[in-house]
Amino acid sequence: MDLYPLKVFLAVATEKSFSRAAEKLLRTQPAVSLAIQRLESQLGEKLIDRSGKELLLTDAGRIVLDYARRFENLEREVETALTELRDNSAGRLIVGANESTSLYLLQHIEKYRRLYPKVKVQVRRTLSSRIPALLIDGDLELGVVSYDPSDERLHTRVIYTDHLAFVVSPEHRFARRGSISITELGMETFVAHNVVSPYRDVVLREFQRHKVNLNMDVEMPTVETIRLMVQRNEGVAFLPKMCVEQDVEKGELAEVVVEELKVDRKIRLVYPARRALSHAARAFLEVVA
Repeated sequence: MDLYPLKVFLAVATEKSFSRAAEKLLRTQPAVSLAIQRLESQLGEKLIDRSGKELLLTDAGRIVLDYARRFENLEREVETALTELRDNSAGRLIVGANESTSLYLLQHIEKYRRLYPKVKVQVRRTLSSRIPALLIDGDLELGVVSYDPSDERLHTRVIYTDHLAFVVSPEHRFARRGSISITELGMETFVAHNVVSPYRDVVLREFQRHKVNLNMDVEMPTVETIRLMVQRNEGVAFLPKMCVEQDVEKGELAEVVVEELKVDRKIRLVYPARRALSHAARAFLEVVA
């Protein structure tokens, strides 16, 4: 199969427009339409529903789109491999991480960039729950997660051990206490992260086990907004210590130990077990070793 029509189809499906795909590919719109027609004829399936105002993929189109993306990933791997053959220090490294786990990469990326300044490093913000599948499908080379994926198709390596910190505003009644009991938290308003996390489940279970109400009346989409809400004394929160370390040092937040909730948070670097890594990825593994 000629891969060019697949590339054209991927552009049309991504841009949701023949004209925008033509601009992206530096081709004319008739040439793009002809490539799609030839692909449909070759496969014996209609891939795009042209009957409405909006461009929609058929069921067959959605299947072909998935494979077109895989071909694009393979093409990228070939380009990267050839670049590395010409220059052993060149290439590209793509790492997936969510908002908080990105912080654990900073010191490693700084060291890596000093050793391999020609390698382009791209950290993609991704939901932690999606990283294992993206690694297996080849969309990422490395990932950083705060849980063990427990998948034989992946290798993991612990690169940092953090903990969940209970933080309050400096004006809060707990701010000057070194530790408290979980039973004292029944009347507090918690600012929660509205992203599913195994550590959120740990907190929920402990509150249930001790028969303490957990009032999550406020939910926020990012760690940054949670920090700001707590600083303004609009609630309290459990957050990764690394995400609030500087705030605690500056006195903008206070960390208080909850005696029944001492939760380590292991940060893992994850990578495929059955696929050869690029030179750039292997070098990164050596840096974090």
